[in-house]
Amino acid sequence: EGYVEPGERRTEGPFGDHTGFYTLEEPFPVLHVTAVTSRKNPVYMATVVGVPPMEDEFLGLATERLFLPLMQKPLPEVVDYHLPAAACFHNLAIVAIRKEFPGHARKVASALWGMGQMMFCKTIVVVDEDVDVHDPYEVLWRVSNSIDPKRDCFFAEGPVDHLDHAVNHQFTGGKLGIDATTKWEGEEGFHREWPPIVRMDAQVKDDVGRRWADLLAKAGSLR
Repeated sequence: EGYVEPGERRTEGPFGDHTGFYTLEEPFPVLHVTAVTSRKNPVYMATVVGVPPMEDEFLGLATERLFLPLMQKPLPEVVDYHLPAAACFHNLAIVAIRKEFPGHARKVASALWGMGQMMFCKTIVVVDEDVDVHDPYEVLWRVSNSIDPKRDCFFAEGPVDHLDHAVNHQFTGGKLGIDATTKWEGEEGFHREWPPIVRMDAQVKDDVGRRWADLLAKAGSLR
């Protein structure tokens, strides 16, 4: 128990934070403690923070799943999304959508920046619905092959996290949106045929999988 005097500040820090960097000294409100009470054998709830990944990764993953249905209420085209722990969750969102019209990725990114805590997200990458947003290899493959940086990267400004040390002014900074979806004929001046993805027939995969043991055994006998 305690009280806070309006306007009273004291210097706090430096403090190791979940970004993996130290929060520098800053003036913060002061809590004057008047009493401490507890049950017998109390359990103190806390997490250890530092350079990702740390314990808070599991909290971030749980938050993802809890907020997906809420995100889909105003944005039913959102299939899934991922907030990577390496990006401290709020610095990067990878969003898979059912694309329905040209510029759809920009519409979704703009809507997310205006949605509660998503306003702090610095980078939003929008991909097609068939991309596994939780597989970094697949995401990088699709993004690197599906964007023209000049055409598909767009910028905005808005609120950023209090702990963001990279922006020029605390609390506000730039945003980056990346449209890594398949481009349609005529979209953003695109007038080429989009190539299909190389996919192996499911039956072929099964056949090869069953024959691996025999193939490896034969290869070993040839040595």
